[in-house]
Amino acid sequence: MPPEIPEKDWKVFRELREVALERLCQRALRDAKAVVEKPATSQRERFSELFALVEERNEQIARGFDDPKRSAMLLQLAFIHRLGLLESQELARFSEGIRARIESLAKLM
Repeated sequence: MPPEIPEKDWKVFRELREVALERLCQRALRDAKAVVEKPATSQRERFSELFALVEERNEQIARGFDDPKRSAMLLQLAFIHRLGLLESQELARFSEGIRARIESLAKLM
């Protein structure tokens, strides 16, 4: 049985996952632009690199953001943290117990 998630932490997670998703999408679009504008590479090379980037970011979105539920919150949050998508003051909004579990899980990923 997964550990109990306090209501306060669940509400913070639901709010901050939207912030983190926007940051990941912003990062993906910035990286895509850099690939598309890469000098001295062929159209085919840029397309292949862009395709790989989109696949990678899509996997990250699926792993960290799809189907948010309490039973998956800790793993998703640890993954989001591992990607560097939350700032320290945002993580500080979670209870001490949740933060400790997030840090432990993030190190294992």
